[in-house]
Amino acid sequence: MTDNSDTIESTEPGRRDFLGMVTTAGVAVGACACAVPFVQSLAPQDSASAHLPVDVDISKLAPGQQMTAVWQGKPVFILRRTPEDLKQLQDAALVSDLRDPDSSVLQQPSYAKNWHRSAVPEYGVYVGVCTHLGCVPVYEATVSGANAGRYNCPCHGSKFDLAGRVRKSVPAPYNLPVPPHVMVNATTLRLGENPKGDNFDFSTIVQI
Repeated sequence: MTDNSDTIESTEPGRRDFLGMVTTAGVAVGACACAVPFVQSLAPQDSASAHLPVDVDISKLAPGQQMTAVWQGKPVFILRRTPEDLKQLQDAALVSDLRDPDSSVLQQPSYAKNWHRSAVPEYGVYVGVCTHLGCVPVYEATVSGANAGRYNCPCHGSKFDLAGRVRKSVPAPYNLPVPPHVMVNATTLRLGENPKGDNFDFSTIVQI
């Protein structure tokens, strides 16, 4: 059974008390696509429904756009990465500047322990909570040069690439957590459920 909770997208950073806010994460405009906000209201869920899988409609998510869903009271970033984004994630200069480029620390399921840190390369899926002090990083799609395409934490300057991998020399100690997720079909992403044959337990991650 799934909980068809609606998804949201906005531009305000926040703290861990996510449900106490009315907006959550950042949207940026890419060179080839304009970000389209998916804005809907948040409502607290009862404890039972809050732990059910959440189906997210990604049919309107264009390459270069991000949307934010709510799963277990946490903001989850869903980014549709462009071919250029995917190429950048494998760039040697970027990889050399990452603290944990190979996702050695348990911050993701085994099926996301890869260079794109997701079940499907095109879609990045990560909990949008900085692993330093819990602020919500902002998606910056138009940053140029070596830092092109990244997440920037507005509180203390931690930076993550478009796979949620943390940069060196910033306060955040770990990569952004990757929640259980599976592609139900070409237009639906399910949060809180693993692909068949996997049994990743999100509570086992090192830090959120």
